[in-house]
Amino acid sequence: MTPPRTRFHPFRPLLTGMLALLPLAATLLLLVWAARLAAEWLGPQSGIGSILIYLGVGVAASPVWAYVAGIVILLAGVYGVGLLVEAGLQRGVDSLLQSLMRRIPVVRTVYDVAQRLVGLIGTSREDGMKSMQPVWLHFGGPPAPGEAGNTAVLALQTTHEAVLLGGAPYHGVLVPTAPVPVGGGLLFVPAHWVLPADVGIEGVTSIYVSMGVTANQYLGPKGAPPSRSRTPGQV
Repeated sequence: MTPPRTRFHPFRPLLTGMLALLPLAATLLLLVWAARLAAEWLGPQSGIGSILIYLGVGVAASPVWAYVAGIVILLAGVYGVGLLVEAGLQRGVDSLLQSLMRRIPVVRTVYDVAQRLVGLIGTSREDGMKSMQPVWLHFGGPPAPGEAGNTAVLALQTTHEAVLLGGAPYHGVLVPTAPVPVGGGLLFVPAHWVLPADVGIEGVTSIYVSMGVTANQYLGPKGAPPSRSRTPGQV
């Protein structure tokens, strides 16, 4: 018995082709967005670009080559600072710079915030700061074993130590946005609402960029939201 023939739809190949090209189009769109953002902040017409051109004017007469020369000079300077840091010779200069920055009323606030942000995303563990870590944010608290809980949000914990609000411990949690997880909302939630997520930064980024399409690759039995209780403030 021959199988029934499916009816040909003239627009089906068009829809199939669009679905096949959609991942490529989304990737190109994100790359173009990142390139335009970099050109806006670092291009020759930007403020930083004008500084790079000024650095390279003595090396090349053309603005384009002066811009390239400025980048090379800047990278050479950063490389030299990296050598000093690895050699451990920056401690005296760093102490002098910090003492100078902390004497200026407005500048010391900005410098302190920038230093803390660098500590969050860097590898330094000084002052008890650690890198942002993926967590599950359970609104209303985590569910009991075997019970369905409230909404769970995959987020990044920004505060290693809990802060006291009204005498209760709270954690700062950054909830990214999809499909570009560079922004989001910063929430201070009760500490017992937050549980560690065995996903990793790469998994969080992939899930948000794909708008949840790749969630099954990272949220298997090991990455599923844990349904267990814990003491407040524990991560």
